[in-house]
Amino acid sequence: MEIKNLHIQYQYFNSKSDLSDDDQILLHSAFDAKKGSHSPYSKFKVGAAVLLENGQIIKGSNQENASYPIGLCAERTALAAVVALFPQDKILTIAITASTVLSVVDQPVAPCGICRQTILESEFKQHQNIRLILSGESGAVFIFNTVKDLLPLFFDSEHL
Repeated sequence: MEIKNLHIQYQYFNSKSDLSDDDQILLHSAFDAKKGSHSPYSKFKVGAAVLLENGQIIKGSNQENASYPIGLCAERTALAAVVALFPQDKILTIAITASTVLSVVDQPVAPCGICRQTILESEFKQHQNIRLILSGESGAVFIFNTVKDLLPLFFDSEHL
């Protein structure tokens, strides 16, 4: 038996104020997107903001209902809006943040597995990586240059 390691690459920032002005604006848009969250069951509000190559920022928030599995994550809500409104434009960056009334979210929040796969499909579709900016309410911020760094053993059409 041989043990191997996987390495995840990302940039680490101590706080939002250490980001570039453009990244701060996008992350602020993700924080603003949380206002549209409908999360009466989990109390976990998630906001996503997608920066397109045309400069547009599209927001999404999580949408829950009593049948949990059919709710929508903020990332997929934003990506669906992008496809509906700007189907030809490439996605450059997605900023994601979260909060809850139960505690302070002081570390970056990563997309769930379904959202990681959906972002990966978007990367394949546009033949270009999508940067991810992950943040909690406070604390460190992580930036990934591709969702593949969050999904190193990804499944794609090559496996079909």
